[in-house]
Amino acid sequence: MLGGLLPGAQHLQNLHPLVVHFPIAFLYGAALLYFLAWIAGREAWAWTALWMLALGALSAVAAVGSGIYGAGGVMVARSVKTNLLVNHKLIMFGVLALSVALCAWAVGARPMPARGRLIFLALLAILIGGITVGADFGGRMVYDYNAGGNACGQPIEFTH
Repeated sequence: MLGGLLPGAQHLQNLHPLVVHFPIAFLYGAALLYFLAWIAGREAWAWTALWMLALGALSAVAAVGSGIYGAGGVMVARSVKTNLLVNHKLIMFGVLALSVALCAWAVGARPMPARGRLIFLALLAILIGGITVGADFGGRMVYDYNAGGNACGQPIEFTH
């Protein structure tokens, strides 16, 4: 796949691990900047937050798309898929939908909604909570059950 260009990528089962960090970074950054812009009254920061939100929503599309594409080939035990992967997918579908909806709202009321601003900010906080919980499920699959690579034998059964 990318073995010549990125030798570490040769152990990846799919491209998903290479793209998941972009929406995390952009969406966390957007939320932080929106809150700071609101507190400090700095419209320039809100414009930067809008761009970060847009990039976060776009990269979330790539992350979810690569996750859907790669999910069938992830070599983990059925118990891991049942207890972790299903939850990860459902939460991240919600994160994608919410990030796209917030981005559309912010684009329509550039750079940050004046009407419903507290609801907008509350939804950003919910978005960050969703990313955090969903990423935890993904991280558990990778670090506890080797879902991202082929460095150890499979399947590793789910344990509490």
